[in-house]
Amino acid sequence: MSIDPISMLRPRRKITGMSAILLPLLADDSVDWTGFESHVRLTLDAGLIPAVNMDTGYGNLIDEATRQSVLQRTQTLAGSGGYVAGVYVADQPDSDFDADAYRRGSEQIQQHGGTPVFFQSFGLTGQSDDQIVSGYQTLAASCDTFIAFELSDVFLPLGKIYSLDVYEQLMQIPGCVGAKHSSLRRELEWQRLQLRDRVRPDFKVLTGNDLAIDMVMYGSDYLLGLSTFAPDAFARRDAMWESGDPGFYELNDLLQYLGAYTFRPPVPAYKHSAAMFLNLRGRIATDRTYPGSPTRAESDLEVLQSISTDLNRLMEA
Repeated sequence: MSIDPISMLRPRRKITGMSAILLPLLADDSVDWTGFESHVRLTLDAGLIPAVNMDTGYGNLIDEATRQSVLQRTQTLAGSGGYVAGVYVADQPDSDFDADAYRRGSEQIQQHGGTPVFFQSFGLTGQSDDQIVSGYQTLAASCDTFIAFELSDVFLPLGKIYSLDVYEQLMQIPGCVGAKHSSLRRELEWQRLQLRDRVRPDFKVLTGNDLAIDMVMYGSDYLLGLSTFAPDAFARRDAMWESGDPGFYELNDLLQYLGAYTFRPPVPAYKHSAAMFLNLRGRIATDRTYPGSPTRAESDLEVLQSISTDLNRLMEA
């Protein structure tokens, strides 16, 4: 597939932003529900769609009671505006595809007013291409709409980036309204955008490329973990793109610097970076990360503080 990125630029388009909500903790490692609700409100007030129980919300680590409470609290805050939430199925590399577990997660989210985002699992991605598509078709029967998800294995070992043929077949499932793409590779995402424009223009290619957040310039929307660091700044950037404000580029550059720094290897440690950044900015009580999740060095704080200062300057301009 020939790619000409310049011809793909989409100036002044309205961007749909979905922001993966960090689940903050208190000093005793219990959930900081006050901080969580405040952060969801900030995201909603900015005009972004909250995405809960995602990787940024430790969807693969939290227990069922926490998962349920996240959904209940988000539903109360989001109201009719809606939100999206991850369906995570815990399994092993040799597991079979567990459609029933996915259905239970999907039903739980829909009962709380959300749209399911189907995380990959070993049982799902370990199948043949035809079986993967059939699996999504089976899941589509359990919900009105859903979002698919393809994930690089640098985030989780169960991740898999699908072939373009599989991706096209996912687009043809009516209830599949979009797919988060987290390969961290521009070329693969450009291919998906070209395919979307040709096959199903209303389908949302949701970039998960925290190392190339300017993919929105080419027609991607987004479901990012990086946007949880500063949802108000992402919303400002998006509005600048829609209005043609050249300030878009300076703000985008700073946010991309934040992404390049905090999503460096080991990539999953970005969640600790997010906690550090939000705590520096006075938005959550501590910079603790969920037990079992990798951490960053305290020396990161100096760089994060510098970025925060520059961000304040741009937001106040």
